[in-house]
This record gives sequence, C-alpha cells and structure tokens, in this order.
Amino acid sequence: MTGDYHPYAFLLVFVGVILVFSLAPLFLSYLWAEKYSPQKPGPIKNSTYECGLQAKGDSWIQFKSGYYLYGIVFLVFDVETIFLFPFAVSFLELPVGAVIAMLVFVLLLLEGLVWAWRKGVFKWT
Repeated sequence: MTGDYHPYAFLLVFVGVILVFSLAPLFLSYLWAEKYSPQKPGPIKNSTYECGLQAKGDSWIQFKSGYYLYGIVFLVFDVETIFLFPFAVSFLELPVGAVIAMLVFVLLLLEGLVWAWRKGVFKWT
C-alpha cells in the first residue's frame, strides 16, 4: 500500500505546509488586531507627527539624487569590508589562488571607487 502514492504527492503536502505556516500567522494577527485594537480615527490621530511639532507645508520636497548615490556607495564599501574581514583573519593559511581571487576583488572595488570619484559622486555641491 505504500507504493500507491503519486511521485509528486510530497510536493503538494510541502506546498500545503508552506501555505499554512505562512498564512496562518498573518490571519491570526489580523483577527487579533480587529478584536483588540479597534480603529478610532480622528483629526489628532491622523495628523502627521514629527518630533512633537506641527507639520508645516507640503511633505513633497525636492531631494538631490546625489545623496542617494553617496549612501549607496557607502553601503557597498561598508559591506565589502565585512567580506574582507574573514580573509584578513585567515590570510596566512590561505592558498595562493584565494589570495589572487581576493586581490581581484579588491581591484574591482578600487575600480568602483575611482569610477565614483570621477563621476563626482563624492561632491556635495
């Protein structure tokens, strides 16, 4: 009787378990929110809160995209230092191929830094 199952039946069971484990907490939290946190809208509750001060003017402001580029470049180089840390810790035990691969990695990072510098990403004006 054990050999009568469809060969892909476990996939159906697996998808069912995935759906139950992912949707059940969402549904339970929705029910909890409906019961224990009823909506009480009002002008004070719906107003924008910024450090205890009343909001003034329009919330849509022009923002220089250079700030985003500066942030992205910082994030890239910050994350890459995290990748370099394990290499630096085990530098003496690594084979020559790993050292060459890390050298290529650092040279690509340097190329990205030079590109960003020449593009003017680091200028604040």
